[in-house]
Amino acid sequence: MAINFWWFVLIVLIWMGINAFGSARISSNYHVKAFCNNPVETEKKIALTFDDGPSIFTLEVLELLKKYNAKATFFCIGKNIETHPEILKQVIAEGHLVGNHSYSHSKFFDFYHEDKITDELRKTDELLEKFTSKKINFFRPPYGVTTPSIRRALKITGHKVIGWNIRSLDGGTKDQNLIFNRIIKRVSPGGIVLLHDTGSHSVSVLEQFLQFLQQNNYKVISLEELLNLKAYEN
Repeated sequence: MAINFWWFVLIVLIWMGINAFGSARISSNYHVKAFCNNPVETEKKIALTFDDGPSIFTLEVLELLKKYNAKATFFCIGKNIETHPEILKQVIAEGHLVGNHSYSHSKFFDFYHEDKITDELRKTDELLEKFTSKKINFFRPPYGVTTPSIRRALKITGHKVIGWNIRSLDGGTKDQNLIFNRIIKRVSPGGIVLLHDTGSHSVSVLEQFLQFLQQNNYKVISLEELLNLKAYEN
């Protein structure tokens, strides 16, 4: 009897481990299908994405993107759109794409019930659509965590989940050399880079990275082009 009990405990622990790994790793497609790169792309083309804005640093990011003739996708937090609507307007006016990154970006987002998640996505879509007049198709979950509740909410909202395969970790460290070296080691055709437009260290790394891409003949293209997906629907 005792042996059966410990086998049960072991199985539960293994299941919990697999579930935790699958939930935390967006590229696992454990709960939802996520587009993290284009594995069949052979040319030197990648996409840049920025999370957590708009913020005052978004303006510096826009200047650099214009300087290097690069287009990007900005995954915006609803409450930050309310704070900086004029910056979001500039992002779109300069030809960049925007996506949904939840309204609150709460640390507890992945514990929310599907109804609350659905409400957050719809609220953020409404804020974005004031500037695009089109339905927002792209969603990036906060922290890249997916859950059954998020899966159920996405069945209602219809968003496509966008992940990444080149994570800068600039949200967790301000060490510019560490961030830059981490990115360039992972650069490959068809990649999607995750950066943030919420800090000066990220802006500094971005300039170095855009220089690196230029020197190595990489072209920065939109997510739409890289993945052959529509960011918006009429």
